[in-house]
Amino acid sequence: MLIVGLGNPGAAYAKTRHNIGFMVIDELCRRHQPQQISKSSFKGELFKFSSHYFLKPNTFMNLSGESISAVKKFYKIDEVVVVHDDLDLPFGAVRFKYGGGNGGHNGLKSTDAFISKEYLRVRMGIGKPQHKSEIVSFVLSEFSQEEFKHLPTWVSHVADALEKLFELDWENVASKYSIKKFLLQ
Repeated sequence: MLIVGLGNPGAAYAKTRHNIGFMVIDELCRRHQPQQISKSSFKGELFKFSSHYFLKPNTFMNLSGESISAVKKFYKIDEVVVVHDDLDLPFGAVRFKYGGGNGGHNGLKSTDAFISKEYLRVRMGIGKPQHKSEIVSFVLSEFSQEEFKHLPTWVSHVADALEKLFELDWENVASKYSIKKFLLQ
């Protein structure tokens, strides 16, 4: 299985909403201390744990599919899971979806173009701004202080779900780990 966290490389983006996928991969790496694999043609940070791979593409969001495709083809991986931010879900929500549309998400558009739509998406809700004209600045901004307090719990929850995918099918994982609305306390 290849688990991909979508995001943008570099310190300027590290704590932004668009990088929630990277945060989940970082948590999985913290837990499992996987072997890092260096190969420039992968265009990303790749880690191997057991028979699974964790990937953070370094191509920037809009070209994520290049990195995912390179790893998928090289290792002949059939099962791909992509963790990404989702504007259509409230902050802290978690949904699982196999295939389907990209919802305007450029990282998913790129992934679809390179590997098809046949992969599991782990949608992490970040909420959305009041006006569509603010979307780019919103996804590239950091979480609010209130949201940031809950980030470790939420990221850990999604990492727990991904670990369950090592042993259970995605529908069972979805039934146990989906969150409709994360209550800020």
